[in-house]
Amino acid sequence: MVSEPRGEPDEKVAERVFTALADPTRRQLLAELAAGGPATATDLAGRLPISRQAIAKHLGLLTEAGLLTAEPGERRRVRYRVRSAPMRIAQRFLAALSRDWDDRLDALTRHLEES
Repeated sequence: MVSEPRGEPDEKVAERVFTALADPTRRQLLAELAAGGPATATDLAGRLPISRQAIAKHLGLLTEAGLLTAEPGERRRVRYRVRSAPMRIAQRFLAALSRDWDDRLDALTRHLEES
């Protein structure tokens, strides 16, 4: 299956998502944007105990991972908006892994019950 954003295999998209979400600060920023809607680094710095410079760095990494869209605003301010497509791809990847494990565990359970 191929993802739409960059024409990459879903596994590559999922890898970028998981890498981006490995950091608790990035998870916090993504959650804040998902709950509060689009915001600038300055807006987020006013809401979180993180410097604007650190926020800008994390927002750049989330954007690079495809989880955010950077939208130019007035006075050269960039607003960040959550993109759900990469997250859905990562969720499908995890669901497929889960099904594989469920099948194996079910087979093991049947084997043990028959023994």
